[in-house]
Amino acid sequence: IPESGHKYYLQFSTEDYRTGEDAGSCLATVLYPKTKSPPVVSIKCSRTKDKNEIREEDNRLYQRIRHQTKPITGKNIPDSYGNIEPALEPVWALAVAASSSIMWEKSTEALGYFLAQVKAVKQWIRKDDFIEFDFTVLLHEIPTQEIISCHLRLTWLPGLPMKVKHFCASQSHGKDEGSGAESGSAAGPSAEKAADF
Repeated sequence: IPESGHKYYLQFSTEDYRTGEDAGSCLATVLYPKTKSPPVVSIKCSRTKDKNEIREEDNRLYQRIRHQTKPITGKNIPDSYGNIEPALEPVWALAVAASSSIMWEKSTEALGYFLAQVKAVKQWIRKDDFIEFDFTVLLHEIPTQEIISCHLRLTWLPGLPMKVKHFCASQSHGKDEGSGAESGSAAGPSAEKAADF
């Protein structure tokens, strides 16, 4: 579109990340402005699962995490052979969802990103009902093949959108990029958490 940018019309199918089952199909338009603004997206999807089923799955994931007897921690998810310990599968699912917000923000017409690995994860114990994690993730940049390290803090309660604050360091560009988003903590981060972030 002259003086505006490039507009794409897409039709694609989706699948459940965990099971690989068909999750519906989507029609979308994506406008990449000539300016460095984020893309403008309009999307409509037909889903094979209804909202109640999705809500129940979210609730099961949330309850599994909330009922841990001690904070969840982990490193190198998946391991060098591509394996994920069953106890860490919920953490991987959260990392995929949280990383998607970074990938969305950083992607351009010429660059895309995939979550390669969770280098480290630590759960914060909260007094409210939210769950909160700090992740260090590695994103694979396509087509440059660079690996980008990002630190992110995720706060989530089922029925509400995830809140993600992130900070990424590009290894070859030598510059740091981060979000200005709030952490999403209802009580606010403690001094210890803020210093750790």
